[in-house]
Amino acid sequence: MNTVHSPVKVEERQKLDIRSGDTVRVWQKIQEKGKTRLQAFEGLVLARKHGAEAGATFTVRRVSSGVGVEKIFLLYSPMIDKIEIVKRSKVRQAKLYHIRDKAAKDIRRQMRNVRMAKDPVEAPAESKEE
Repeated sequence: MNTVHSPVKVEERQKLDIRSGDTVRVWQKIQEKGKTRLQAFEGLVLARKHGAEAGATFTVRRVSSGVGVEKIFLLYSPMIDKIEIVKRSKVRQAKLYHIRDKAAKDIRRQMRNVRMAKDPVEAPAESKEE
């Protein structure tokens, strides 16, 4: 590697070996009013792109209060304080984009169950009022 001193420990990030299917916790530096604080973003790694080169990225998805949130992080970004691998899962695909559709399908199924449960309860209430 080159002898330029960077705030990112490149060797340490390369050894992490982040793969799709991993659940990771990314500690991100956020600047507010001149102060820097750390905020964690924990979720499932959907994709890892561009290998171990300078522009390497990984996509992390999590569901926050019923809404799917995805963030694309640069592997060697100085804004990332540290990356922790929480859990490793065995996956058969390099890109897990199908999980977006799977989550949407689950939500639709839950909504359908809620609607079906509400209809029979409301119908007898209306007939009593007449």
